[in-house]
Amino acid sequence: MSSTEQRVAIVTGAARGIGAATAVRLAAEGRAVAVLDLDETACKDTVEAITAAGGRALAVGADVADEAQVQAAVERVAAELGAPTVLVNNAGVLRDNLLFKMSTADWDTVLGVHLRGAFLMSRTVQKHMVDAAFGRIVNLSSSSALGNRGQANYSAAKAGLQGFTKTLAIELGKFGVTANAVAPGFIATDMTAATAARVGMGFEDFQAAAASQIPVQRVGRPDDVANAIAFFTGDDAGFVSGQVLYVAGGPLD
Repeated sequence: MSSTEQRVAIVTGAARGIGAATAVRLAAEGRAVAVLDLDETACKDTVEAITAAGGRALAVGADVADEAQVQAAVERVAAELGAPTVLVNNAGVLRDNLLFKMSTADWDTVLGVHLRGAFLMSRTVQKHMVDAAFGRIVNLSSSSALGNRGQANYSAAKAGLQGFTKTLAIELGKFGVTANAVAPGFIATDMTAATAARVGMGFEDFQAAAASQIPVQRVGRPDDVANAIAFFTGDDAGFVSGQVLYVAGGPLD
């Protein structure tokens, strides 16, 4: 890549929360960013935040669990922004319930978006990375990968992403591609607000209760996670691959 060529990143689930913060941060690092989410119109605010700061961004609507939509989305990014060599698999959904109440559809939806989505996106984008002899893949895991009541589907998906990440690192390393995972703890987002509502707590009280159990005595912010992702996607992180970084305000077992 020439010194004047701009690397292109795709961030999935980038309409809000961690994905939006990551897209903005990568744009600030000099990347052109495809802001991908299920609803293309929902990406407007993220794209505007990037372009207002002088960056290049493209809103892309796609269901990451749909093979044809993923293929079309990546082709569009390559045509309109350039060949993508940075991929952040952040798209995710929650369908929390205890095992005996969890429906098959809830299991399939969560595994589909998180695991199938990361697989389809990575398989499609890696072709551009291999051609460029450079690539950065970051998968969003979670502290729930260690187990969490009411999240059998989500925990399984996030644990699976860690194994997926390590395997990508082994397979793609010789092509100049690294793969790492970031595993957030409690981050104040719409998803954690939904969890608070599910358990019948106000979100402020929910955050305070969580903060009391975190060594740094606060909950995380989307920017905390975006900062870690920015490191893994940087040119200087070429000797860091197959790692899982917990961004949780303290050590986790």
